[in-house]
Amino acid sequence: MTMQRSSMNEAPKAMRFQIGLFGRTNTGKSSLLNLIVGSDVAVTSPEAGTTTDVVEKAMELLPLGPVLFLDTGGLDDASILGDRRRQRTAAAFRRCDAVLLVLEAAVWGGVEESVLKSCAEHKLPLILVVNKTDLRPPSIPELEGLRRKSPQVLTVSCRKPEGRDAFLAGLKSALQAAAPEGLLQAPFLLGDLVPAGGLAVFVVPIDLQAPKGRLILPQVQSIREALDSDAAVLVVKERELAAVLGRLKAKPDLVVCDSQAVLKVTADVPSEVPCTTFSILFARAKGDLVAAARGAGRLARLREGDRVLIAEACSHHALEDDIGRVKIPRWLRQFTGVGLDITVCSGRDFPKDLYSYQLVIHCGACTLNRREMLGRLDEARQAGVPVTNYGVAIAALQGVAGRVLNPFPAAQEAFLESARACVAGR
Repeated sequence: MTMQRSSMNEAPKAMRFQIGLFGRTNTGKSSLLNLIVGSDVAVTSPEAGTTTDVVEKAMELLPLGPVLFLDTGGLDDASILGDRRRQRTAAAFRRCDAVLLVLEAAVWGGVEESVLKSCAEHKLPLILVVNKTDLRPPSIPELEGLRRKSPQVLTVSCRKPEGRDAFLAGLKSALQAAAPEGLLQAPFLLGDLVPAGGLAVFVVPIDLQAPKGRLILPQVQSIREALDSDAAVLVVKERELAAVLGRLKAKPDLVVCDSQAVLKVTADVPSEVPCTTFSILFARAKGDLVAAARGAGRLARLREGDRVLIAEACSHHALEDDIGRVKIPRWLRQFTGVGLDITVCSGRDFPKDLYSYQLVIHCGACTLNRREMLGRLDEARQAGVPVTNYGVAIAALQGVAGRVLNPFPAAQEAFLESARACVAGR
């Protein structure tokens, strides 16, 4: 998995309920964000186009819990950089769990209709926020018309901070009502694999990719979920694993390792003990593990000159022997024995020409929320391109995919079926 530093004091962005602020330029989106947060986190100005890119602000919004607000640029930006800003704004829909459309009274046109359409396409709950009510409050017929477009309609004046508490109460209620049931409940990483009172052994290599004094984000999140599930966690490096297992009076309920150590770990762990990797856990929690397993089964189909996309969700400085840029390409060429055209993308820049690739290998997506990862999978599906995951792909390239997918029977069968189809030439 790619490296992402983790703070012990904050929920990672990918685990937060993400709320996008959309609308025309100068409707007061940034002012509204400042009002919600209670401080000046976004630059505001009477000049249109002040917000040049998506501004993120994380906060606790009880009773919802940790949320992330995304303040976007105006969809009607006509400046020189307007087209690029609109593209960034449109891309933000893939990250959102809910949308606030900020507008002014008696103003509804193509921009607002486009947001309404995008919310319908992405199946996003929409909350309409009529701002600048100090200048022109909406009439009762206008409010009734807006409620026919969305049942959740709020009014506010960002120039009157005394109304903040009432607006926040309405916003929280609207978000709770708009959110689909279970949306705020994150999928399991491993909580359903280790019983209460059970033991999970985490095999954590300490190498150049590990930030000094910290563990990487997937390891931290997995430890926290195991503790939340009333299980115990034993953390060990791969060199000490065999000795530690020998000292245990009972076998652990689960062993989880870094993908890069999977060959040694699967050799040391008894066959009757479930074993998998952190990246595979995240493939299940953030995306579609069955699809990732099926995609890994197609590695044997790669031919000379085929294009392979290696996609990383976070941007980081590539170190020597980087997993995405060096190790996976090397293992791919060793496994296939052919010359491949391998491209690496990182951050939120996901290529639009997916149809030109024969396979996408995606990282564990620990920095993406589930909605955005599923959106990427859907883009690939529409382009007819199989997608797999770092953990599943590495295990397949090392010849141990069946072993580390054993805790997930449906994914294991999907991999084996896909691999058999490759051998049969179908």
